[in-house]
Amino acid sequence: MANVLDLDQLRTFVAIADTGSFTRAADTVHKTQSAVSMQMRRLEERIGKPIFGRDGRSAKLTEDGERLLGYARRLVRLSDETVAAFDEDELSGRVRLGTPDDYADRFLPEILARFSRSNPRVEVTVVCEPTVQLIECLRNGELDLGIITNMRETPQAEIIRHEPLYWVTSSHHRVEDEEVLPLALGRQTCCWRREALDALATMSRKYRILYASNNSTALSAAVLAGLAVSVQPESALRPGMRILGEADGFSRLRPAEIAIMRSWTQPANAIVDALAEHIVSSLDNLTMRIAAE
Repeated sequence: MANVLDLDQLRTFVAIADTGSFTRAADTVHKTQSAVSMQMRRLEERIGKPIFGRDGRSAKLTEDGERLLGYARRLVRLSDETVAAFDEDELSGRVRLGTPDDYADRFLPEILARFSRSNPRVEVTVVCEPTVQLIECLRNGELDLGIITNMRETPQAEIIRHEPLYWVTSSHHRVEDEEVLPLALGRQTCCWRREALDALATMSRKYRILYASNNSTALSAAVLAGLAVSVQPESALRPGMRILGEADGFSRLRPAEIAIMRSWTQPANAIVDALAEHIVSSLDNLTMRIAAE
């Protein structure tokens, strides 16, 4: 490569990889879609290799594009850190974030990556607990911000995402046909568990709770192994899972409501506000990615 890489082009390239779309990346970097496309053509010329596939999915990275992405992320991050080091107005300090483990698995990678790029001086401490415990921690001032499941009776919660809640089973088994339905659900305080059991009561369907855990990975493992039926929100669906609907004898469930809640005792501050904005933005991006699939 004879030419020096353009940092602005790399930033746009990272935005495309993160959002999965030229159009959404254009909104992220505040450029027109044609300007984004032009930047990527110039970046490919600088690299000397195609970085996007030519199969009609223009945001799909080639092997060289995947290789470039790692370098691009590091260069953009180093640039942001350098600017922040000389910016006296840059946010600095510590924020304590709580989330259930299933949200941590699905949402935190993008949230933390976006937040740390914008606020490299801020230390984020993450606590993973069920929603009930998180609300107690927020009430006592032990956390600054929480991503929780709205429990309808939860006060001070700001709903930021509605997700369809589905009955799920294994794609390779028919455990739902058993006379007594085996279930893998959360603990007794889990609102999705209550939703499922109320629905089964209305359906007059016999069941037994075979697995009970607050760990979403454990529940998913029971489903994928063909041992039980569970309930999962849309963004938690995995390859190997099959949705059960009314044609299978399962009634619709009310959508899951994902919310953020702030500490009840700690005063509002700019760091918490900034993290809350990144959470909302990241979940908005998730909504657009799911809609595009």
